[in-house]
Amino acid sequence: MSDTGQLSISSRTSEETITMANVPKENDRLATLPFRRKIALTAFLCLAPFLDTLANASLFAAFPPISLDLGISNSNAVWIVSGYQLTFAALLLGSGRMSDLYNSKYVFLTGVAFLSAFSLGTGFARDEVTLFILRAFMGVGAALTVPSALHLIIHLFPDPAQQSKAIAVFGGFGALGNVFGLLVGAFIIQWTTWPWLFYVFCIMGMVVFVAVALLSPSPERAVVVSNMERLKRLDLGGIFLVTAGLVLFIFGVTAGSVNGWTSARCLAPLIVSVFPMTAFFFWEARLPEEQAAIPPNLWRVRNFTVLVVGSATMHYWWFGVVQFMFSWVWQNVYHWSPIITALRFLPVGVFACVATLTISFLRKRFPLKWVLVSAQSIALVATILLTFGDSPQRYFPVVLPGFILGAFGIGTAFLSVNIAVFASTPPEKAGVVGSIFNCFQQLGSAAGSAIVTSIQTSVEVNHGGPTSFFGRRVGLWFQVGLLAISTICLLIFMHNDIPPKKQAVGDKEKGLDTPVEKDSDLAEKEGE
Repeated sequence: MSDTGQLSISSRTSEETITMANVPKENDRLATLPFRRKIALTAFLCLAPFLDTLANASLFAAFPPISLDLGISNSNAVWIVSGYQLTFAALLLGSGRMSDLYNSKYVFLTGVAFLSAFSLGTGFARDEVTLFILRAFMGVGAALTVPSALHLIIHLFPDPAQQSKAIAVFGGFGALGNVFGLLVGAFIIQWTTWPWLFYVFCIMGMVVFVAVALLSPSPERAVVVSNMERLKRLDLGGIFLVTAGLVLFIFGVTAGSVNGWTSARCLAPLIVSVFPMTAFFFWEARLPEEQAAIPPNLWRVRNFTVLVVGSATMHYWWFGVVQFMFSWVWQNVYHWSPIITALRFLPVGVFACVATLTISFLRKRFPLKWVLVSAQSIALVATILLTFGDSPQRYFPVVLPGFILGAFGIGTAFLSVNIAVFASTPPEKAGVVGSIFNCFQQLGSAAGSAIVTSIQTSVEVNHGGPTSFFGRRVGLWFQVGLLAISTICLLIFMHNDIPPKKQAVGDKEKGLDTPVEKDSDLAEKEGE
């Protein structure tokens, strides 16, 4: 699910794009490329979300061998994914704006170069700290690629009909990366060693780099602001503060399960994390709205807080926790091979994709609030089922139905929130809301995996150790509780007054002036 989220966010550029980036015109060099060259370039640009989701999904099969080789504890193993997601999420707040302010081709190539170079370095990592740091730099590269790739696609296809199809394909590649990531990771781990996972990322990234460098001309852009003004609009100070606060918070949470919740190693980073997070909100309050990563007045937008904070953070959280928990126990305790493990996870990816095909049908026939509440209720039931998946014999009668219901429910909830948050957002704020939405999704996964893993590890100390399912059951019940709170908040606080039409939403998402779209049409695009 990390896939479609990237589409929904990165495709929304801010209103300032219209004034600072060249809107595609007939003489735009990208728009006038031969059609076959456009298709070839689009295909390679679509590998950006594919690689980004592949870089995380493929690692779930690799957790056990990586942890064994590098001596990473079960509680610290979450950083293999969380380090990537933290930098990816935090930098998304500024990377979309960077594509508006600078040449989007070179922003994309820089991101791919980062992703490839640090993927190669990660393959040579031989201790856990080096691995975590290099994975974090991979997240930096990923954050640069997706918004800039969308920016290029928008210029390639100025025609609204062609553009919407290209963006739908872009999102589809992200979904494919999530589905095939498990299988790719499993096959590599089964037949080679885990460093080859990162070598393959590097090779794929190099191919994309060369292809886009050759196929894409450098778009002509007028210099309308100084370099200093550009840096101000990136809000690097705000991004640094929020990243520092989140890293300290997650470090403290993971340390609590190992060193004790009253130890200095746990309490010190948790207490210190309050200061950069508090400073972040004061910092944002003093900045002009067009420069702030999260303008304070957004919290007053109707439905924004309950949808983004109360619901959006839960979606990636659910997928990350479920895949992390079960992949470890299946391989280390049940001794299932990486390929068998990946195949048993396949229904999660398949039914998340099914949700994208049904959201338009549901949205047209039922109020969006009740689609969202029902979807989260289905996911709630699914998570309760998973708490009973404590043996290999319970996969088909218990875990498989939980995966099917959970993936469909969370997938539908994700898409419903995606539609609702933009239907309630003023068009001129679509760009920044898009970045915040995706940021909270990624942060939910990073923080959620760390919190649930810490709970699991703490419980396991006195209840059978890491090979026991008891700690995982407690972690899943914690997940059930959060889903219940989230669903109740939606019932109470969400206003079911989505207007029947969205004035120029599609235009603001893409940074263009195009005809008015109906809300149902928007739903279909979001579903894709």
